[in-house]
Amino acid sequence: MDSEELLEQLADIHLPVEISYWPPAPGWWVLGFLCLFAIAYLTRAYLVRRYLQKICKAALAELDDCYRQFSLENKQGNNESKMRYINEVNSILKRVALVHYPQSRVAGLGGCDWVDFIREKGDSTLLDNEISQALSFGRFQTTCEYNADTLNKLGHAWVSSLYFKTKRQLSTSQENLS
Repeated sequence: MDSEELLEQLADIHLPVEISYWPPAPGWWVLGFLCLFAIAYLTRAYLVRRYLQKICKAALAELDDCYRQFSLENKQGNNESKMRYINEVNSILKRVALVHYPQSRVAGLGGCDWVDFIREKGDSTLLDNEISQALSFGRFQTTCEYNADTLNKLGHAWVSSLYFKTKRQLSTSQENLS
């Protein structure tokens, strides 16, 4: 046999099949699922944060309304407006606390226990002795002396800190518990 005859008996060269994009390799499936999980997690976190901002704004607006009403009524310098204002702020703080701590018997707290709860759970840097006395026993007294501006700022700081605790605030509150 001649070499040319042998070469003619060989089949033509077949090119390999082109690489398709589907189905992707397992690594791409894993990456796709991780991306979907990350998108779902971030979307949920965004929606929760937006919802909390909305609720926090409503609570802060209610505090502002109480303060505005107090400012209008307190021009005469009567004690009733101060008593009404401390009770309204107290009830707003209690409602916010009930939203955040429904299982902890917040509704039954009063007096010094209520003030201790305020100190423990949120930003209470503005809480001084006269505001503590007003929050704990204000509704049971006929006269009550406190700084309304400081009380308003305390209410804003405390409500905001409950809704948007940072990692630093969480670690300091955990240190205070131990």
